[in-house]
Amino acid sequence: MTEGAGIRTGDLPDDLTATEAGMWQAFRNGSVYDLSSGDFAVDDPHGGHPWGPERTVRARIVCWLLLDGPPALAGRVPALKLVGVRVTGPLDLAGGQVTPYVELRGCRFDEEIRLPEARFTTLRLVDCAVPRLEAARVHTEGDLHLPRCRFQNGVRLTDAHIGTDLLLNQAVAYRDRGGRSIAADGLTVGQDLQAEMLESHGEFSLRGAQIGVSLSLRGARLANPYARFALNAPQLTVERTLYLTPAGVGNPLLSGTTPARGTRIQRFESRGGVRLDDGRFGDAVDLERARFALTDDQELSLRRVQTPELRFLGDKPERGKVVLSGARVVNLVDRASSWPDAGSLHMGGFTYESLVPQGPFPLAQRLDWVAAATAEYAPEPYERLAAVLRAAGEDEDAREVLLAKQRRRRETLPLAGKCWGFLQDWTVAYGYRPGRAAVWMAVLWAAGTLAFTRAGPPPVSSGGHPVWSPALFTLDLLLPVIDLGQAGQWQLRGGWQWLAAALILIGWVLATTVAAGATRLLRRS
Repeated sequence: MTEGAGIRTGDLPDDLTATEAGMWQAFRNGSVYDLSSGDFAVDDPHGGHPWGPERTVRARIVCWLLLDGPPALAGRVPALKLVGVRVTGPLDLAGGQVTPYVELRGCRFDEEIRLPEARFTTLRLVDCAVPRLEAARVHTEGDLHLPRCRFQNGVRLTDAHIGTDLLLNQAVAYRDRGGRSIAADGLTVGQDLQAEMLESHGEFSLRGAQIGVSLSLRGARLANPYARFALNAPQLTVERTLYLTPAGVGNPLLSGTTPARGTRIQRFESRGGVRLDDGRFGDAVDLERARFALTDDQELSLRRVQTPELRFLGDKPERGKVVLSGARVVNLVDRASSWPDAGSLHMGGFTYESLVPQGPFPLAQRLDWVAAATAEYAPEPYERLAAVLRAAGEDEDAREVLLAKQRRRRETLPLAGKCWGFLQDWTVAYGYRPGRAAVWMAVLWAAGTLAFTRAGPPPVSSGGHPVWSPALFTLDLLLPVIDLGQAGQWQLRGGWQWLAAALILIGWVLATTVAAGATRLLRRS
């Protein structure tokens, strides 16, 4: 009987093997066709134990069932549910419309699965061995499940459209000829993309992907150490949260949740660069306990990322760079020990509205954090930190940050500017500590009064001069602009003239630095 004959009546084609005939009847009945032996070692689709003809079906017959299969038995719904089956030949459903429900568990494919532009309701491949999955522009109304599958030559989901969830939990994907383990540029997922404890050997590419709810890479291990990126996801859009966090080990109920204390966990780890440039995340980017093993040329790149919350709580990268240039964050949740050393952090144009440190993060370390991000002096990181501290009511800390900014700026000035800067810093701390001016004024007033008690200078004119008062005379010298009627009434000679000139000069310096500090305070107000 040729293909297509007898389909309407459900007759078996003549060229089916006994195994395929059993699959045919199970399809019409909508029942599970289980060919597993019950021996774990033998049934492992990823193992080396051979599966004979009694467990083998041809891919051509599987395609026949899915694209133009027989009618269901009365009162049943046709479905392809295979367990422990070996499929020979390429499974080619390119451009096809697959209506029946498809679920294959623990199956072994000898050649690649081709699904470009095919349409499914729901497709589930669970714990299957697949040389390669070619599924560009595939469309599913429901889920696409690929948990625990192994792909020896990668997965292609470019421009795929998944109606609800895409599951890659505990899948293993090796690189294709282009160096990509999973190519999913332009992917659209209606709800969640779960790739928890995924093992990726090559570049996981999600450029321009759109995820309707959350993207979970909890416990995933991405390895691409000899190329630029292990995760390449610029312009990624996630409506809620991106999780690069730990996953619980050994308990399937923990999938999709943060493990409780005491649970054995597996951290997210990337041996290669991570690129999330221009990403948009509706709730948060969570890097709790994440590990980034980078080379000197690789980066954790968050350029121009926008998210309400960035949880930068991973391990400190020992090499490579962390780049936050142009990123916009509302809450920055961080830990002092998570940030890289000087020269490895770049934050030009990075804006945040509040700081939520986890654990001790004193101001001195926060200033080191800013300095680490600015190899050359730039005022913006200091001013951003000061504005955030001031908004949180930490005015004293904000002044310390702005003082640190002036000291950093001083390093860029010529010698004369540095000298003037040192003088302002030593006297009144660039006006950020105006109380110093009062202390200096009191000390100089007392010293000048004590010195001038021994002077007894003659008056300039014999009549109409005030009574000699060393205290008022010294105060008149120290206070510029204000005239107390003492300085011009007495004749000083020799060293007393030099002392008076020194007091006048110091008075002007103190007044100038206090005025400069007051001007900065008024501008900030």
